[in-house]
Amino acid sequence: MCIIGDEMKVKYVTIIVEDVEESIKFYTEVMGLEIDSQHKPYPGLIITLLKGGGNTMIELIKNTENETGLFSVGMEVEDINITVQKLKSKGAKITKEPTQIIIGTLAFLEDPNGTTIVLIQHH
Repeated sequence: MCIIGDEMKVKYVTIIVEDVEESIKFYTEVMGLEIDSQHKPYPGLIITLLKGGGNTMIELIKNTENETGLFSVGMEVEDINITVQKLKSKGAKITKEPTQIIIGTLAFLEDPNGTTIVLIQHH
C-alpha cells in the first residue's frame, strides 16, 4: 500500500519554452490539446495551461529565469504540510518548504536524478 502516492495526483508537467506561440501551436495543432487558460502574473512571465483527455495538464512557461526544456512534474495534494512531513520521514530531499502563492501552497522536492517535483495544495 502506497499511502503517500494515494494522496498525490499528477496535475502538471511543466515545460520552459523559448517561443510560447510556437509551443502553443505545436501542442494544439499537432498534439490536439486545448488551451485551458493563460496567465501573465508579472511582466516577462507567461504561463499557459493546456489540457487533453485526462486530468493532467501541460504547463508551458515563458520566462528568462529557467533553462528551456522539462522543468518539473506537479503533484496535487490535499494537505501539503502532512505530505511534506511524510516525505521527509522517508528521506526525501525537500528543496523548498511549503510557501503560499496566489492559487494555494507549494513545496519543491528533488528526485535522485535532480528532477524537480512540485507539490501543490490549491485553495
